[in-house]
Amino acid sequence: MKSRKLKDYLIITFKGIAMGAADVVPGVSGGTIAFISGIYEELLSSISAINIANLKLLKNEGVKAAWKAVNGNFMLALLSGILISILSLAKLITWLLENKPILVWSFFFGLVLASILFVSKQITKWNAPAIILFIIGAFAAYYITILHPAISESSSLLFYFFAGALAICAMILPGISGSFILVLLGAYKPILKALDALQYRDIKLLAVVAFGAIVGILSFSKLLNWLFDHHKNNTLAVLTGFILGSLNKIWPWKETLTWRVDSHGVKIPFNEQSVSPFSYQGDPQLTMAIILLIGGFLLIILLEKLANISNKV
Repeated sequence: MKSRKLKDYLIITFKGIAMGAADVVPGVSGGTIAFISGIYEELLSSISAINIANLKLLKNEGVKAAWKAVNGNFMLALLSGILISILSLAKLITWLLENKPILVWSFFFGLVLASILFVSKQITKWNAPAIILFIIGAFAAYYITILHPAISESSSLLFYFFAGALAICAMILPGISGSFILVLLGAYKPILKALDALQYRDIKLLAVVAFGAIVGILSFSKLLNWLFDHHKNNTLAVLTGFILGSLNKIWPWKETLTWRVDSHGVKIPFNEQSVSPFSYQGDPQLTMAIILLIGGFLLIILLEKLANISNKV
């Protein structure tokens, strides 16, 4: 466990808040935020440290030794930020996506666009395998973005367990949005509503999702950690492709192809496709969209600079 001061943990908490905000939006990955803020590999290794060996350490040497082994201070600061963000931003993000979708997506499009440049710079060698894996990653992510969402507003708790497991795996992958996986499964709105209402029934659903997420992240983080240890260059190439392919999902201007009526009788978009802002049916809000896109792009550059400064200190 690294030696850190209180201000270092506050910075990690703010990074967690940024990750949580990204994870609430379908199409943006909290893993991308972790990567560009310089904590991605530490996050993977910390999660992977939660294993049987350290459970035995807890039993034999006590809480302090086990806490240090799993980088507990780092994880507590980061998870606190993520939780604060998700609980406080769920209602705001829902309102923005319903009332200002073009502006929200423009900001995140700029953010993810800059992330591609950032992650690609970490690739030390663009050889044939890296290029092939980059292309595969891009096509795989793009294909995911054009899949039709499922309609599952009244699903079983077992369904939500697996939804949580799949979503958390996506959340720690830069470029693959856990929220969008929930959208594809038809679980996004029920979970967002549960976060907003927090009644007894909702708490039970959220607990099942959380348990699925714990199982998923403990399993998948070990695989990712191994890939970074043994095949870092090729892993980064795939992740860069993932981020590039995901841009289609967060393109601000969409044309609705089909609609559906939800359980409350409200007509909502079901299947959409990206269109040019100049052929968009309605106000494209082009000037403000471009400003927010540039703002998102510059925010990533700023985060990269801050991460470099903090790493040197």
